[in-house]
Amino acid sequence: MTDAAPQTAPEAGQGGPSARLVHLAAQTCTKAADALSDPKLVLAWLLTSLGAPGALIGALVPVREAGALLPQIPLSRLVMARARVGPIWALGAACQGVAAAGICLAALTLSGAAAGWTIIMCLAALSVARAACSVSYKDALARTVPKGRRGRVTGLATSAAAAVALGFGAATATGVLPLTVPAIAGAVGIAGALWLAAALIFTRLPEPARAAGTPPSMSVASFLRPLRDAPQLRVFLLTRALLTGTALAPPYIVMLSAAADGSGPRLGQLGPLVIASALAAIVSGWIWGRLSDRSSRATLMASGALAASALGICAWIGPGLGAEALSPVIPGVFAPAIALFFAQIAYEGVRAGRKLHLTDMADDDARARWTALSNTIIGAVMLAGGVIGALADALGPEAALWALAVMAALSVPVASRLEHVQS
Repeated sequence: MTDAAPQTAPEAGQGGPSARLVHLAAQTCTKAADALSDPKLVLAWLLTSLGAPGALIGALVPVREAGALLPQIPLSRLVMARARVGPIWALGAACQGVAAAGICLAALTLSGAAAGWTIIMCLAALSVARAACSVSYKDALARTVPKGRRGRVTGLATSAAAAVALGFGAATATGVLPLTVPAIAGAVGIAGALWLAAALIFTRLPEPARAAGTPPSMSVASFLRPLRDAPQLRVFLLTRALLTGTALAPPYIVMLSAAADGSGPRLGQLGPLVIASALAAIVSGWIWGRLSDRSSRATLMASGALAASALGICAWIGPGLGAEALSPVIPGVFAPAIALFFAQIAYEGVRAGRKLHLTDMADDDARARWTALSNTIIGAVMLAGGVIGALADALGPEAALWALAVMAALSVPVASRLEHVQS
């Protein structure tokens, strides 16, 4: 049922300090849950340990990304038809929690292909629920937190959640948390509890009601019209597409780490890689958030330049990244984690900059539609990223990293064409 519409439209960002606290707490919970159930590391480790087929392990990241991005156009109709979008976000977070609990239960009770298929299906459900959160969150943030404070809130949440991930990585690296299926499945179960907690917290958001809109036509032409009418949206989408390499790069860094001796990825590396990813978020989340409050355009340019440099260096070093001693002061066991650290800093910058730029660029009437259109297009781009995987198979991971570094470098002049949207 659609909420009752108010007599006057609310002022953007009028939620006050209590709204900022709700956003901070809920985002901290969900970002920590993301770290504890990361498909690239945690779920891949689980499926490998459970003996799932390799094809299912390879499907984890595409299912997560496509499921979270591609359904956003139909979901945006629901958002635009509501006077308040906070309940949509809370429902999506609760569904993610239930799906994570399903993954935990499957890991504890199943094995082989049965475990793999069940976890993939739970991940698909989690990803669709994540899409509902994504398409509604920017609208809720824009109408409850004023410009100049939005990036600070999300940046603090990123850093706080990264501290949780750092503790998880340290526990697995030192053996405090044993690398066993029950222990890692338990971590995914904790992620589910965090999503449920975030849903409860978000129900307390003091969100002003607005006049509920009439859902627009579901025709393809209707949703693609902004690509014709909004030149800045086209520039933003091209920038974001070129920066998808920051999300695709980590597996190729891991491949390089094993290339020197011809061994496969070692599951014992889970802890150091999680630590590197968490440290990158801790040291950069707040900084990227503050920079984005000043200029999301500058954030995208800086993160693109950093990604091009980091990935280019990794490609140049090549298999030496996994050598016994990369240099007299950097043992080979730490080199992959160091490389991932800098790549993840760039990734955090891309996330902070592109989220805030779209939030501040679009007005209230267009934000949900632009978010859905943007995420749907980028979801298709991520699926097309399989071409990079074919390049790695044919020419090695260095070639894939060179290609991603070139993409990141090209994003810098493209991002320079974006307008400054923070006032």
